[in-house]
Amino acid sequence: MSGGGQLRLSGGRRLLSPGGRTTRPTTSRVREAVMNILAPHLQDCRWLDLCSGSGVMGCEALQRGARCVVAVDQDPQCIRISHSNLSAVAASRSPAPEIRTERRELIGWLRKGWSQEPFDIVYFDPPYDQGLYEPCLIALAEGNWLHQDSLVVCEHRSNLNPEPGSDWTVVDQRRYGISSVMLLSPRERCHHGGTGSMPPRTDPSA
Repeated sequence: MSGGGQLRLSGGRRLLSPGGRTTRPTTSRVREAVMNILAPHLQDCRWLDLCSGSGVMGCEALQRGARCVVAVDQDPQCIRISHSNLSAVAASRSPAPEIRTERRELIGWLRKGWSQEPFDIVYFDPPYDQGLYEPCLIALAEGNWLHQDSLVVCEHRSNLNPEPGSDWTVVDQRRYGISSVMLLSPRERCHHGGTGSMPPRTDPSA
């Protein structure tokens, strides 16, 4: 989840950040790496940010051309801050992108499904030890959240890989020190023109 400490977008804009220890920041190194990987997919994308914290990942997507960001967190302070951050970044765009924040218990909300336009990219950075990866991925696969070209990016602890299950194809994996990211696509609708079937990689400077 994105939060904690001083936050700056890669373009230099300062963001508000939740206080205390309830959030763990997505480091600037991981943010930059993820945005570089996703660069071909960001213009006009619909971005769903799960366990959004400060909303910094959605803000990074907005400044790279996302047309819609939906940020979900169950912490009221995080939702207030993410809404403020997303609104500030969206205000610099014309036409203004769509932003929406949802204070929700994540798995229950996902299991209700989605009836609007599906998302192109889902970023999922939950508390590492709360067992949320499996139920979240099941709910995403079953709830009309995605289309055939969608990508789901899971940030996780490097020494504990999530098991995505049979609904998903692992498109790419990258390691950045103690944190790693796993890119997934829905298996039954897997479109091989996405980022390509790349082997797992480890950042040489990790």
